[in-house]
Amino acid sequence: MYRSVYDFKAFYNSAPGEMVRRVIGARIRYLWPDARGMEILGCGYAVPFLDALPEDSGRVIAMMPRSLGADHWPAEGRNLVALVEQEQLPLSNCSMDRILMVHHLEHCENLSATLRECWRVIKPNGRLMVIVPSRTGFWARAEWSPFGHGSPFSLSQLCFYLRDNLFVQERCIGALYTPPIRMNMIMRSSAVIEHLGRHMLPFMAGVHIVEASKQIYAGVDKTGSGTAVPVGRRRPILGGAPEIVPQ
Repeated sequence: MYRSVYDFKAFYNSAPGEMVRRVIGARIRYLWPDARGMEILGCGYAVPFLDALPEDSGRVIAMMPRSLGADHWPAEGRNLVALVEQEQLPLSNCSMDRILMVHHLEHCENLSATLRECWRVIKPNGRLMVIVPSRTGFWARAEWSPFGHGSPFSLSQLCFYLRDNLFVQERCIGALYTPPIRMNMIMRSSAVIEHLGRHMLPFMAGVHIVEASKQIYAGVDKTGSGTAVPVGRRRPILGGAPEIVPQ
C-alpha cells in the first residue's frame, strides 16, 4: 500500500518509476513549455515531475498532505517541501502562476474543498494541471504502483469536478499507454508505445492530464477597484467541450 511518502519515493527510484517520470514529464513540458519566472506549486507527490519543468522557471515549491508525510526536496540545496493540510494551504490569495497536482486528487477526503483552496491561491490568469489515474487504463489495476491506489477517474468525471469547483478545463491529453509490465524490454520501448497509443488507442491511457484555468467574472464594481468576483456555485458556465490537444 502507498501510505507514506517513502512508498512513493521507492517507486520513483525503480526502473518502472523512472519510465513513468520520463513519460509524464514529457507531457508536462508539452503543455507548459515556457514557465519563465513563474511561481509554481506541486501538490500531492509531485516532486518527481517538478524536475521536468523548464530550468528558467521562477520559484518552485512542493506541498505534501499531512496523511502522506514529507521528504526533503530537492536532493541538493535548501528544502522546498512543506507538510500541510489538503484544504489549508499556507499561501496568500492569488499567489501562484501554476499548480501541478499529482497523486493527490484521487486520495482526497474532501475533493471540493481541496480544489477550492487551489482556486484561492491561483492567480486570475494562472493554470492548474491535474494528473489522475484513468478508470479505463491498465495502470489503475496495477496495485504495485501508486496509480493502483485511490479512486481513478474517467475524463468526464474529472472535468465535472473541475467545473463544479470554479475551474474551466482548457486542454486534455492522455499518457502512460505503456502497459504496467515490469520488463526491461517494455520499459525501453516506452517512447514507441506512447506514440502508437496516442494515435491508435487513445482511450487506453493510464492517466488523464487536464489543464484548467480559474473561472472568474467581473462583478459590478462601484468602488472602481476592478476586483474579480468568483462565479457562484449555481451559476451556469458557458463554453463547449474541453480542447483535445492534437498529438
